[in-house]
Amino acid sequence: MSRIQILDDTLASQVAAGEVVERPASVVKELVENSLDAGASHVTVEIQRGGTAMVKVTDDGSGMSRDDALLSLERHATSKLTKSEQLASIMTLGFRGEAVPSIASVSQFRLLTRERGSVAGTEIQVMGGSVKEVREAGGAEGTCVEAKQIFFNVPARRKFLRAESTESAHVEHQVRLHALAAPEVRFTFVKDGRSVFDLPGTHDWRVRIAGIAGNDAAAKLIEIPAQSGQGMKVRGYLLPAEFARKGRRQQFVFLNGRPIEDAAISRALRDGFRGAIVEGSHPAAWLWLDMDPTLVDVNVHPAKREVRFHRPHEIRNLIADAVEKALRRDVESPVAAQSIIQAPSAQVVTPEVPPKQALPERQPAQTASTAPTPIPQEQFSRRVEQQDALSDKSGETMLKRPVFELIGPLHDRYIVMEGEDGVVLLDPVAARERVVYENLLQASQADGMDSQGLLVPELLELEALDAELVLRHTEHFAEAGMVVESFGGTTVQVSSIPSFLKITDVHSFLLELVDELHETVGTRRVKAVAFDAFAAGMARRVGRHEPCRVDLARELLESMFACDLPYCTPDGRPTLIHISLNELDRKFGK
Repeated sequence: MSRIQILDDTLASQVAAGEVVERPASVVKELVENSLDAGASHVTVEIQRGGTAMVKVTDDGSGMSRDDALLSLERHATSKLTKSEQLASIMTLGFRGEAVPSIASVSQFRLLTRERGSVAGTEIQVMGGSVKEVREAGGAEGTCVEAKQIFFNVPARRKFLRAESTESAHVEHQVRLHALAAPEVRFTFVKDGRSVFDLPGTHDWRVRIAGIAGNDAAAKLIEIPAQSGQGMKVRGYLLPAEFARKGRRQQFVFLNGRPIEDAAISRALRDGFRGAIVEGSHPAAWLWLDMDPTLVDVNVHPAKREVRFHRPHEIRNLIADAVEKALRRDVESPVAAQSIIQAPSAQVVTPEVPPKQALPERQPAQTASTAPTPIPQEQFSRRVEQQDALSDKSGETMLKRPVFELIGPLHDRYIVMEGEDGVVLLDPVAARERVVYENLLQASQADGMDSQGLLVPELLELEALDAELVLRHTEHFAEAGMVVESFGGTTVQVSSIPSFLKITDVHSFLLELVDELHETVGTRRVKAVAFDAFAAGMARRVGRHEPCRVDLARELLESMFACDLPYCTPDGRPTLIHISLNELDRKFGK
């Protein structure tokens, strides 16, 4: 008996769905791409319960006839390719013919479509890949696809879905991506019966950026004028270096209308800034690339997120050069930022900001690079008094505190001290991180951290994924003395901050903390000890602002040695490094 068998159509579609449909956002992506390929001028996306209960995409595109509607449910059936030579010059967003049958195989699927000029449309209902009903039906010109109970027949896949709020954020992010890719198309997003945003079509990319990223960011945009190379062209907008983030979530790249992710393009953006941003950060940018389709392969990833350039060095040099010229032009001929006014028909559903809660002017964040206050020479040498013994809260005797004599700062990064048997280097950033971390843990076990209310609450417009992450951790923020709450849509309000924070730019601090959370969210550590990971992330961000000043070192050492584990940060980096006299003697050959 043969052990190799041909898969039946339903099982084959479910296998294909494993590559195409990862989560509800994947369904939205595929269906919106089909709508754009059909020439739609208005796309409406509706979801319920994060898209797990329902995803519905409606467009006013060309629609389909009855025969085409039935063929669209067959695997590898497409209207976008007719011969193999066309694979080298693909300009449509979809072309494999797997999306619709894959979605239909793992959901309760309904398709309603009517061709332009046709009297009646066609409605098809599919249950888990099996066609149940085909009939004539009335409907507007265009196509409406509805997928309910995604993965209802593949429970092993359904259990890997995240919380509804997380899935909703991914869907919203996907819709915003396509809204940026096709600004001339009107996009409406409805979540659980409530309109989240309604972005009118526009030919001014700045208007679309403002509708998605907010007017604050759009007012500071730096234009990248169109620059061409051999068979390729780049244009777009940047934000100044101070808006750089740790992750690449603020980089939006579109190739021939297709949202893509490419590490080479991210490196090109950094190269264009030429050291103006700190290592590990990435600039915020919106880039639109037009390229001869024969110079790029878009068929290298099942979900088409990644592409392969045939001349990657040329596109990298083109982008880096365009970015550098845009930044130089902005410096040489600065102009007043123009407010981006949306068209009257725009309906971004966000509560209006009362006049008394107007956003304050952005102030530069305090950083470790701020010039330290000059310290008189006589203060460089002072002895940190030794305590014979330390006692913990229960009165038990602990280890003796070492004796250090402060010498001075080293390149405004470390404090040099003389120890009993050599030289000791103190990292003020790491020391402050340990102090803040343990203070936060102690506060969480007590009544929470002391906080100070802001005179004017700070309103922050965030990306959908960032907003969801912040709101999911509101309890942790509260324990740390930072009151953060939803203000509608993706806007959050910060009304108080921890009393120990000496920052003037709440917005930047919160974004830095969000970057830390993105790195640990979903990991085993976060699931097991959620506040511990949150506290470690906040401690890293607070520590980063600690100045390297000898006049502050004594107090910092006192606080550090009051900690349970004074010699390392929460992630294991040392706060002190000791170089013994024996080691120095060996290095000098003594």
